[in-house]
Amino acid sequence: MKHIVIIILAFFSISSFAQDKEEQELLALKKANDLVYKANELVDNDDYVSAEMEYRKAISEQPNLAVGTYNLGNSYYKKGNFDEALYRHQQTIKNAASKDEKHRAFHNIGNILMQNKKCKEATEAFKNALRNNPTDNETRYNYALAKECAEQQEQQEQDKEDENKDQNEEKNEEEKEKEQDKEQQDENKENKPEDEGEKDEKEGEDKEDENGKPKDEKEDKGKGEEEQKEKPQPQPGQLSPQQIKNLLEAMNDQEQKVQDKVNEQKQKGAKVQTEKDW
Repeated sequence: MKHIVIIILAFFSISSFAQDKEEQELLALKKANDLVYKANELVDNDDYVSAEMEYRKAISEQPNLAVGTYNLGNSYYKKGNFDEALYRHQQTIKNAASKDEKHRAFHNIGNILMQNKKCKEATEAFKNALRNNPTDNETRYNYALAKECAEQQEQQEQDKEDENKDQNEEKNEEEKEKEQDKEQQDENKENKPEDEGEKDEKEGEDKEDENGKPKDEKEDKGKGEEEQKEKPQPQPGQLSPQQIKNLLEAMNDQEQKVQDKVNEQKQKGAKVQTEKDW
């Protein structure tokens, strides 16, 4: 009988403890919800700093409460803090107790990724949101936009890759041509019978005689002497062509003087006008 009484008392103690714990959890849940509600009002008034503090208090009361992290993520999104917003919505997915909570979190993650120009990742996020709620038209619309954006980005990346490939091929072709030109120059240099400098030096040596004087000058001088030898020279007792020309000019001058004197005698006695008229 004594053992039975002890068992009954233990049962009531455990039951009372469980009830107290459940009441505490309910009170904590209610407090967390109240904090979230208060924080939402602060967000509506654009008081994001105070709202963040209230959301954090709610999460401290109920760490696994999806509504706390979800609303905190939304407040970060409105402020433009997309990295923190993404982190909080990822927490929401882990703590979500229903498909509706997961749908909302994935939908917002898709919006955040679109803001960060990560269209391919956003497409997957909206796809996961539709898996949890296929009837949401807004999610379907955002999914279509993200998919189109992802295709455009993929095409741009492909075009850029092709452009880089063409540039690399062109660069390789230029380097190959330069290498071929260099090899041709080296080959021509090896097959050259003598160096240009040696050739010029040899030509310079050919132009000098044994006394170091230019051969061309000597040859030109000798050539001039030969031409002078070939030119007819006046013989003793004979006039040269130039002397004959001078003699003829002197005779013409003398004849002109005689003619002028004759004309002067014919006009003697005539008055000559020495002044000019105005």
